[in-house]
Amino acid sequence: MTALTYPEAGATRLGPLPDGYHHLHHRTRVGRGRADFEAAGAAVTGWHMHRASGAGVRASAERAEAGVLVRVSLGAGPLRFTAPCRVVWAEYGAHRTGFAYGTLARHPERGEECFVTELDDDGTVWFTVMAFSRPAAWYTRLAGPLVPVLQRWYARRLGSTLRRIVDEERGGRG
Repeated sequence: MTALTYPEAGATRLGPLPDGYHHLHHRTRVGRGRADFEAAGAAVTGWHMHRASGAGVRASAERAEAGVLVRVSLGAGPLRFTAPCRVVWAEYGAHRTGFAYGTLARHPERGEECFVTELDDDGTVWFTVMAFSRPAAWYTRLAGPLVPVLQRWYARRLGSTLRRIVDEERGGRG
């Protein structure tokens, strides 16, 4: 089953985020210059950032493109949660690279999340996680206000993981 579980597909690309969902917006500086931007974009769209942060990722393609199916899993043992998603949009531009995936059936949440790297005019490389979601499973409804806290923690973890990946890549270039 590859039908999205929410009607607002693509809202993370151009906004605004739809009402009736919890909104997440986290932005982290991850580098400086074209080489850092390209390294960050490749790590995001090639699933390396997610995997390096500790998530399990099974995708139907090597990099994010619209329509790619993705299963992200977090946790350990009986506390391992699997989240089936489909890439809704992907962008590979001169100053912006990233993608968003939307939730499929059996995902604990309903909504969309994007992961974007941007190269500012001053050379700063930014990583942004933006999402809208609401509970879809009994356990995410039961967890209530804890879910947004965990989502913010994971977004910060992705940002620090991506900064480390870019730093390591820069060290390999220098």
